[in-house]
Amino acid sequence: MFENVINFIQKTYKTKKFIPLHQPKFVGNEKKYLDQCIDTTFVSSVGKFVDQFEKKIAKFTGSKYAIATCNGTSALHISLILANVDQNSEVITQPLNFVASSNAINYCGANPIFIDVDKDTMGLSPSALKDFLYKKTTIKNNQCINNKTGKVIKACIPMHSYGHPCRIDEIKQICKKYNLFLVEDAAESVGSLYKGKQTGTFGKIGVLSFNGNKIITAGGGGCILTNETILAKKAKHLTTTAKLSHRWDFNHDMVGYNYRMPNLNAALLVAQLENLKKFIKNKSDLAKKYEKFFQSTNYTFFKEPKNCKSNYWLNSLILENRKQRDNFLKQTNSNGVMTRPIWKLMNRLPMYKHAQCENLKNSKWLYDRVVNIPSSVLL
Repeated sequence: MFENVINFIQKTYKTKKFIPLHQPKFVGNEKKYLDQCIDTTFVSSVGKFVDQFEKKIAKFTGSKYAIATCNGTSALHISLILANVDQNSEVITQPLNFVASSNAINYCGANPIFIDVDKDTMGLSPSALKDFLYKKTTIKNNQCINNKTGKVIKACIPMHSYGHPCRIDEIKQICKKYNLFLVEDAAESVGSLYKGKQTGTFGKIGVLSFNGNKIITAGGGGCILTNETILAKKAKHLTTTAKLSHRWDFNHDMVGYNYRMPNLNAALLVAQLENLKKFIKNKSDLAKKYEKFFQSTNYTFFKEPKNCKSNYWLNSLILENRKQRDNFLKQTNSNGVMTRPIWKLMNRLPMYKHAQCENLKNSKWLYDRVVNIPSSVLL
């Protein structure tokens, strides 16, 4: 039934062997910089490559500050601490999401509130967000109070799903009106543009991820972006075990975390950054090939939203229904073409099944139909 799709993907990748979903490419100075890093013996969280990476990613995104972390989840966790999220508060996010966002909320002792996404972005819907806040919250003493629980809603985490920007400018305005700390989850959208501006730079804080299957990777790694000096200083302090600077003494002034990015990972990322623009161009060309091919089929290729330039981290197809989705997944994976469904919706996971949810019709619709197809850079 899906032989034409399988054949096209095999032809595109020029192989009948196993085709992964997203394979990293190390085609530049990775080995050179790793050797330099090893020669210095500074392989942990102190070293020139950490400093270089922070400067280079800040320049690339246009952010004033960048704080390198060991992974994207740790960056989310610290971002919520900076937003003063605790056990007496709640955080709005989307159910169509990787589990890291909800877990980071949970680490702070808070509860997530799941608001629906837009079909054309797969990211948090500003209209659904606005509707919830208008009908079900009250502003008291400049705090957004959930009418149902009486708790303060302190933050909002929208995500740019699969590299496609959501309507982040509208979300930003809504968060400002309701005094919500905006943590922009750009873990999947490094290099994606919304109205000409880099994702990850709209919120008070933006979060990036460099996990092993991302568009650029160090096997792990994350980053906090911000334009606010106080937030940047505290983020670096918290991620460095809250240690006070001293030539030899060990003194810590608050509970901190060992979340800094090791120099080894940073060396890889400095090299990867040198090819990021080329990777994005290559993935855009791949997306165009997919789009052209699927125009002659009964399957819908998910295109970048209006006013966006997506990095097309993972290319996506929209199938007719759940049954066709499951058949597609079974046949492609059985033939060595790796595909996968959308993450299971967060409210369907056992630890979040009791979380407050609004109408999630778009999230449910997308979950039943969307699959990711091979998206590795073609070189």
